[in-house]
Amino acid sequence: MRYGSEHKQATRQRIVAAAGRRFKRDGIDGAGISVLMKDAGLTNGAFYAHFESKDDLVANAVADQLCIQRASIDEQVRDRDGLERFVREYLSVTHRDSPEEGCPSAALLDEIGRSPNLIRDAYSDGVLAIIDDIAALLAPADPQSARVRVLGGFATMVGTLQLSRALSGKELADAVLEQGIQNVLTLLGTPSHD
Repeated sequence: MRYGSEHKQATRQRIVAAAGRRFKRDGIDGAGISVLMKDAGLTNGAFYAHFESKDDLVANAVADQLCIQRASIDEQVRDRDGLERFVREYLSVTHRDSPEEGCPSAALLDEIGRSPNLIRDAYSDGVLAIIDDIAALLAPADPQSARVRVLGGFATMVGTLQLSRALSGKELADAVLEQGIQNVLTLLGTPSHD
């Protein structure tokens, strides 16, 4: 039975979404094609009808996850108060404890850095779109002037979340999140409303 292009696109998107969640939970190397296809409710044989390789799927999943994250941030961050709320939600216990539902950067950055250019390019394009949106909020007249500062703030957020996830003591892990919030808000020039 032949399916139309809409069905093929919907199936492809289902694979990409399932892979994005699995990669964030288990890592890129932590899931083979058979697991990824099972998560999408499909057989292994369907994989190559949609992707040239696992790297192709990873690049698409990373791009998709960053696109979703960008849309969420754009909806929430419309002013400096929204930026503070975003920073606080990003560096929250809930986000820390739910990597499969959270930021692809915090879950996958170390693996992306060791990946082929196809994946690193997809990541760079997606994350820089997010960074540029926030830079435009902070410096509407000259967003480029705020780009590196926003990248630094984002790097601090990602590193803080990763460190908090890695620490075994909950009290210390929670304190790291709280200090990270203060550090990022100071770096971005957004005063805290504690």
